[in-house]
Amino acid sequence: MANTYKAVYLQVVFAVKHRNALLAKEWRGRLFAYTTEVLRKRGHYPLAVNGYSDHVHLFFDYSTKELISDLVREVKKSMSNFIKDNDLTPFHFEWQTGYGVFSHGKREKGQIIEYIRNQEAHHSKRSFRDEYMSLLQLFEIEFKDEYVFDFLDV
Repeated sequence: MANTYKAVYLQVVFAVKHRNALLAKEWRGRLFAYTTEVLRKRGHYPLAVNGYSDHVHLFFDYSTKELISDLVREVKKSMSNFIKDNDLTPFHFEWQTGYGVFSHGKREKGQIIEYIRNQEAHHSKRSFRDEYMSLLQLFEIEFKDEYVFDFLDV
């Protein structure tokens, strides 16, 4: 009997909804460590989880055992609950609807991991808006401006 073999590397990007409820530097490391475990418990292999004050990047070896939309919904829900349960922000916390998902090859894996790990330095020079729009263009994804995130541009 033949086995199924796969190598699917996904980068998922999503954003914070409210300007006041930003991912504070003091606690976002805890949130990202928690998110790594959420991915692992759902059967995926996390390669890098990081972000900046207004958005998150997940990069993982996708197990293909659940729909991407279900996974993202449940990860966002878990992260929101973690923020609320640990009283990490005094503001109402919510993620924007939607997300970006981008597939990468094995040869790009190290480069993507490094890119995601260095979000703090990266965003000292470039806004999330520029980063996200360049991903959409790089992957030749057609979009309408009104359906892209409401960028906070902090």
